[in-house]
Amino acid sequence: MGKDDTFVFYTGGMGEFDSKCASAVRAARHRFPEKQLRLVLVLPYMTNKVNTDKNLFETEYDDVMIPIELAGVHPKAAIRERNRWMVDRSDMLLACVYRDFGGAYDTMQYALHKRLPVINLAQGEPQS
Repeated sequence: MGKDDTFVFYTGGMGEFDSKCASAVRAARHRFPEKQLRLVLVLPYMTNKVNTDKNLFETEYDDVMIPIELAGVHPKAAIRERNRWMVDRSDMLLACVYRDFGGAYDTMQYALHKRLPVINLAQGEPQS
């Protein structure tokens, strides 16, 4: 498979929007079997849920990871840092941000600052 046939989708797995996006990736696998679509859950820190729901995580995602760069980050800052980690490794951000505060808004602003293309489904038009 060539580079154009492989797509990695990062998700934080936190909330309804993340869940809908993950479902869309799973559906796209059936629609585009010639493409390699990978769904990666990026956690901000280890939780017991990773162990107790291991089978669920293994069936829902191609990979579950905690970036080494987040080791030692205070739990209150870990989600923000995880989101920035995902932005730094992405070609585009798909968001649904309808208010000008909060974690999703901060992540979208970070992506825009990095000049990453952003599609905000709450506004409909690509931003840059």
